[in-house]
Amino acid sequence: MNPSTGNPLSGIPIAKPASKPASPLFSTGPTRKRPGWTTEALETASLGRSHRATHPKSRIKDCIASIHRVLQLPDDYVTAIVPGSDTGAVEMAMWSLLGQRGVDVLGWEAFGKTWIKDALAELKLDGLTCHEAPYGALPDLSQVNFEHDVVFPWNGTASGVKVPNGDWIPDDRAGLTICDATSACFAMEMPWHKLDVVTFSFQKGLGGEGGHGVLILSPRAVERVNSHTPAWPVPKVFKLHKKGGLDTALFEGATINTPSLLVIEDAIDALSWAEEIGGIEALLKRVDTSFAHFMDWVGTSPHFEVLARDPATISPTALCLVISDDWFTAQSDEAQTGMVKSMLKLLEAEDVAVDINAYRDAPTGLRIWGGPTVDPEDIASLLPWLDWAYEAVRADLQNGSQHGDV
Repeated sequence: MNPSTGNPLSGIPIAKPASKPASPLFSTGPTRKRPGWTTEALETASLGRSHRATHPKSRIKDCIASIHRVLQLPDDYVTAIVPGSDTGAVEMAMWSLLGQRGVDVLGWEAFGKTWIKDALAELKLDGLTCHEAPYGALPDLSQVNFEHDVVFPWNGTASGVKVPNGDWIPDDRAGLTICDATSACFAMEMPWHKLDVVTFSFQKGLGGEGGHGVLILSPRAVERVNSHTPAWPVPKVFKLHKKGGLDTALFEGATINTPSLLVIEDAIDALSWAEEIGGIEALLKRVDTSFAHFMDWVGTSPHFEVLARDPATISPTALCLVISDDWFTAQSDEAQTGMVKSMLKLLEAEDVAVDINAYRDAPTGLRIWGGPTVDPEDIASLLPWLDWAYEAVRADLQNGSQHGDV
């Protein structure tokens, strides 16, 4: 069969879209590198040097300073590069900061539910309240107790469900807000005065490399570190304390263990690109443009709908889709999974998209990254191919069924 003329599985002539994305890279993590990236961006990395030496340490400090500028952080917020990606940064905050008062933890998909498991099974916190919701929904935010510390994701990377805004967080809260913002930073407007701890990793919004997390603390969070001693053992890679107070060196270019200076240089390159195109405003505009293309297409697609139930909670970065076609939903779970796998193979064979399968614990469907390093034109070009791939696979199965093959 000739894939250029129709369905490469059955030969049924289904018209293909006229154009393809310039890049097929829509993975939700690691995400696509910034436009125009080449390995030349890493040639200035201080390879073979100690991260404690003057020049390499200055590059770590440059990275921290660039994060502050691009995110437009308040002057009195401090930032550190820490081990273990975003997971390490969140758990560092939990192990080092919690235990002084009650805790509310929110989980509506895989990552928030991980923080719930940490709070229940690992830290065994007293005064713990867990707020959970299934994939596609948010917990009832009005039930969150801000007399407690509150741990939550801003954006559910695996479900495509985000909090609508920061209005549900009071300015006069007694506890700390600890926000996992790894798929929101650099892509969504963040109300910094509502957030006491924010974490992210370079391989999400910046399209950087993995392995390191970023931890941002407000003055309220710094005061907690200085006044609170955790009741449990804190592993070295989670320690924010030193000599009874905040380890300030971590926020001045020091790191707990050896960082990858390639990762640091790559992050600086991405941050420099962000500044060159206009900073956070330009990054948000790219995301908003992609999201507009996405929502316009969803409104006309006969086969797909977003996983998020409330339009106000649809993530503009983790674009999570389920197939709503009646014929598809009537099939068994096994058949649905097989169809999506066939669609993914078709899209990869056409060099249209790779790595857009739904998260392993999420409902069967697709997940596309719409962050700032992805060109909005590529999002627009990709979307009609999803309808084509579904129709091609469905036609093949229906044709085979008519002949007694399935």
